[in-house]
Amino acid sequence: MTHPNLVKKTLALAACGLLLMNAAALAAPTELTLEDSIALALKNNPMVKIAESDREKASWVVREAQAGQGPTITYNHKDARARSAPSTLNPNPTPNNDFDNTVSLSLSLYSGGKIDGTVGKAKYDFKVADLGLAETKQQLKLDATSAYFKVLQTRNMLQVRQESVDNLTAHLRNVQAQYDVGTVAKSDVLRSEVELANAQQSLIIAQNDYDLAMAGLNNVVGLPLDTEIKLKEELKYEQAKLTLDDGVKFAMQYRPDVLQADYTLKGAKESVKAARSGFLPSVTLSGSNNWTDEKFPGSKNSNWSVYLTTSLTLFDTNLTLSKVKEAEAGVVKANEQFRQTKDSVSLEVRQAYLSMKEAEKRIETSQVAVAKADEDFKIAQVRYSAGVGTNLDVIDAQLALAQAKTNYIQALYDYNTSKAKLDKAMGVAVKE
Repeated sequence: MTHPNLVKKTLALAACGLLLMNAAALAAPTELTLEDSIALALKNNPMVKIAESDREKASWVVREAQAGQGPTITYNHKDARARSAPSTLNPNPTPNNDFDNTVSLSLSLYSGGKIDGTVGKAKYDFKVADLGLAETKQQLKLDATSAYFKVLQTRNMLQVRQESVDNLTAHLRNVQAQYDVGTVAKSDVLRSEVELANAQQSLIIAQNDYDLAMAGLNNVVGLPLDTEIKLKEELKYEQAKLTLDDGVKFAMQYRPDVLQADYTLKGAKESVKAARSGFLPSVTLSGSNNWTDEKFPGSKNSNWSVYLTTSLTLFDTNLTLSKVKEAEAGVVKANEQFRQTKDSVSLEVRQAYLSMKEAEKRIETSQVAVAKADEDFKIAQVRYSAGVGTNLDVIDAQLALAQAKTNYIQALYDYNTSKAKLDKAMGVAVKE
């Protein structure tokens, strides 16, 4: 027979085990690849929702403008009761009821280009809004990519600072041991302690930089700022096989704001077409059918009529001319903005490309420098332990090693972020 206390203890241990497992699961860091980070940013960032709302609004503006191309049907019902004033022939008039129903139809046959121009501009505005959504996604991709690489950079720098502290701590033990047996001066101990303190200060700053970078990434991808993320990737070098001319040509074809400027120019020309309609006649077909009766609902005495109306404004105090000149000035502005946008995009592509190439060269040189600095540090340690080297040699070699690794990490970070900026500058579409 099972003892009751043993059962209770077993259940308690099982419950504790489950709680510990759940706590461990909750404490486990979120693992993300670069593509995961981009997908989260696109999903959670409000900028996408705002751009989607702008696109939706523009689509309804198109439908609103297109409504002018179709017929308009209206229905009116009127209930009236009236009594005439007394007269000699009818000294006691009785009230009369009047129930009236009218169905009217109106269709614009020709508007002088006003409706067509309005619809055309609305369609181009929709394309601008659609491209605005694409541009927003590309910017979010760049933001998420830059934030992801920033975490990788600061994480690697944190490792470099920790290695410096470990190296200088081990060196200080060596110096202290030699000082205890009288082979080195007190100044070697003091200098080593100072360098270790400086390295510890740098480690504290590196830890703070990493924490800030992690919070920045959480902010971009829409996670709580204190979420601990485990990044699955490393800073690495992958050569981009692209020429500067190819990058500029691609941007002129696919960059959203270049296409937006083009569509804005075309929309401005449609506005001119709509404004000039004031100089031309408009033709409208309309018809109605009326039913009237003294009894509700008023469905008797049917009458119908059809009208073909041509309207032409002969004088409007230069109102139409003012609208045309205003629209034409808008075309000039849009044309200059289009030219300015192309120049700015070309410069942006060039800057990103040259920055990427510059970082690429630094990767090659700094990688060699790391290997040589590491070898130099090891030699300096051996020489100092053997009594043929100085304390300053070891400290300088450690500083050179830390600087070489810092330069290599910075070059990798600059290369990858410049590559991401180049994609954004070229208008490379975001994969979803």
